[in-house]
Amino acid sequence: MSRWLGIDFGKVRVGLAFADSTVGISFPLETRNRINEKADTAYFKRIVLDEKITGIVVGLPIHSDGREGDKAKEARAYGEWLHQTLNLPVYFFDERFSTFEANSYMREAGLNPRKRKEKRDQIAAQIILQGFIEAGYPENGGYLGPLQG
Repeated sequence: MSRWLGIDFGKVRVGLAFADSTVGISFPLETRNRINEKADTAYFKRIVLDEKITGIVVGLPIHSDGREGDKAKEARAYGEWLHQTLNLPVYFFDERFSTFEANSYMREAGLNPRKRKEKRDQIAAQIILQGFIEAGYPENGGYLGPLQG
């Protein structure tokens, strides 16, 4: 059984979602405001233990033409940090339109703008992680690659 942590990366905050491979459905977890490396390390170590996480999926912001820009480089660097910090496999998955999709779902659900802002990143993480699951996990190649190195 695999337990995945999905991450919608941002410089100020990260959205988190989790999934269990036996269920095949992702769930929003929370939004984390980034503080500093020490505090963020302690936070992620606690999440990994509490949720029994065995792998991480980081959303990779790719341009609509398929190119990776500066934000993708930042997301890959964050994935490298997570890998080094947590000693878990890190995968990257295309996150194009995940925030747009998250906003659409929340508007349809009738959430007011303040609630949408609070939940946006964790819903985006859920969408990223669900896409990774539906693509067949890393075993089936439905991802943009494991952490290189």
